[in-house]
Amino acid sequence: MKKLTIIIAILFSIFLIHNNQEELLIIPNEAIRIRVIANSDDEKDIKIKEKVKDDLNRTVNNILKDVKGIDEAREKLENNMSLFTETVDKSLKEENIEEVFNINYGLNYFPSKMFQGVKYNEGYYESLVVTLGSGKGSNYWCVLYPPLCLIEENYENKEIEYRSYIKDILNKYF
Repeated sequence: MKKLTIIIAILFSIFLIHNNQEELLIIPNEAIRIRVIANSDDEKDIKIKEKVKDDLNRTVNNILKDVKGIDEAREKLENNMSLFTETVDKSLKEENIEEVFNINYGLNYFPSKMFQGVKYNEGYYESLVVTLGSGKGSNYWCVLYPPLCLIEENYENKEIEYRSYIKDILNKYF
């Protein structure tokens, strides 16, 4: 009976830990996001979105690389909107695309998202958003400030194993 009680307690603990992890938000309250939305989910449009995202990220990251606080990040983003427009325009021209696009910096809507077991709630967030064409396609988003996406992109070994201590104990004895 004592073993059964311990097993139930462990399983209940695993359930609580799992549920708490899904509600954990790792994005700070004072953060600035970036979002690039494709014209459609057509393979060509997704490829264009990826090019725009890569080029824009390089430009933005270069501008924000020495930023010391969110107010400075806001100022630099606001002061470089024309550069961001030029970057997107150049990316499209390099692909011989004459697509309309819109760039907005301010409060923009983000849908909810699950990523690596973490739920990011939908809502309006301070962000730099680029909408390509009709903006009906898949989107890319991450956090510009603090630069959370850069942490993930710079891992040399992308095969990270996440383990549960409690699960390891259960596997050892059962």
